[in-house]
Amino acid sequence: MALSSKSTNPSIPQRIDITSNKDKEKSISLIGGFIELRYYESILQDSVKVNYIFSDTGNAIDGQSVMEGLPLVGTEDVEIKMEDNNENELKANLNVNKITPIIEETTKNVISLQLVSEEYIKNEEGGMRLIHRYDGKISDHVKKILKGGDSEGQSKNQSRSFKTKKEVDIETTGNNYNFIGNGRKPFYILNYLSKYSVPVGNVENVSTENNPKSAGSNRTAGFLFFETADKFHFKSIDALFKQKQKKSFIYNESTDGDKGIPAGYDGKVLEMTSSNNVNAQEKFMMGAYGTKLIVFNPYNCFYNVIEQNAVEGDNNEAPGIELAGRELPKFNDKFENKSTRSTFYLMDTGSLPAGSTEEQIDENENQNLNLVVTVNQAIRRYNQIFSGMMEITIPGDFSLHAGDVIFVDIPPVKGDKDDTVNRQSGGLYIIADLCHLVNMDGTWTKLNLARDSFGRKGNHSTR
Repeated sequence: MALSSKSTNPSIPQRIDITSNKDKEKSISLIGGFIELRYYESILQDSVKVNYIFSDTGNAIDGQSVMEGLPLVGTEDVEIKMEDNNENELKANLNVNKITPIIEETTKNVISLQLVSEEYIKNEEGGMRLIHRYDGKISDHVKKILKGGDSEGQSKNQSRSFKTKKEVDIETTGNNYNFIGNGRKPFYILNYLSKYSVPVGNVENVSTENNPKSAGSNRTAGFLFFETADKFHFKSIDALFKQKQKKSFIYNESTDGDKGIPAGYDGKVLEMTSSNNVNAQEKFMMGAYGTKLIVFNPYNCFYNVIEQNAVEGDNNEAPGIELAGRELPKFNDKFENKSTRSTFYLMDTGSLPAGSTEEQIDENENQNLNLVVTVNQAIRRYNQIFSGMMEITIPGDFSLHAGDVIFVDIPPVKGDKDDTVNRQSGGLYIIADLCHLVNMDGTWTKLNLARDSFGRKGNHSTR
């Protein structure tokens, strides 16, 4: 069903309730002073964020302002519930992180609140620093940190975890990684683990001289950790791009309301900014299509050079990579398609292998993970994500979230009568950043879209 023409009408939040830290029975609605709400999600952010601007008139609580009567000091619980003009509901339970006065007068104050997830604030608590030993599969470590559970040699009560009540979407990893928390913050550890994670799909044993049990994969390494409205995600980049498209949109110059949306599309793009500028030097410097990893082994003082290119195979395809577009760019043959970025890495020698003390001593020179299919791949994959960028504004749609895949069609600059869409820029994109903007003028959703390749792929119809 296509978005209706009323989709940009104002959609005032149904609930913005804030609860006092001093008295949990004291709660007040901030809807009466509503001015603007901006809701943010990103595949590169650990927490959702909300900026809420309201007018504090001074008669909110017992004849006092919210600032005084609550009082408003930070970390308060805030419950948000809102609905777009197509009955898509968005709920979030957040906490006050920042309080910024915008206007301060004798009759009223205009206050901006930055709201974040509970876990975002807990991450800064000293008691949340991870100190335990973790052995085994990376996805199991992620689940323990988010939901709780026993760590090696620790009771459940001693184990440090967010113990989040939110749903967790954790993709099973195909490789193990052993480490000690060393007092680091949970979010730091989760993002640290993401670059060492390999998807479980099509995993095959890759034997090395020092580590015959190391695992490889013909899918690429590189995971992302991020939060959406009701859940945390730990997903591989390949898995995100492999998702079924959620919705499809078209950008055209028709002003004929719903009639300007062709059959098969879910809605219309109101504004679009496409970043089609190409900077070959910049891509080479980033190592988007080829990376070199120089690994130093502290045990024998030897180094190993690992070099992998994304531009491989016939027709410039990239085997084992789930691309959003049809192909990676084809460079001039006179330039060597070799690694363009070098990274130096101290070999993680597996100082924490599983087993008894004697077994650990025997195995302490082994690699903790196979660098060929992890670090080097992950670096390249991260740099590929934003090869193609597009920023669009659509009527408010609260059903969309960061990490979703959508289809976007845009018209060509010129073409034949049968060629009505841009075959290069149109196609599948992942939602990298999302902002739901709600004020008295209307409701919009702004999307920062990204993909790792070029060429139209997919179909506009989701039915």
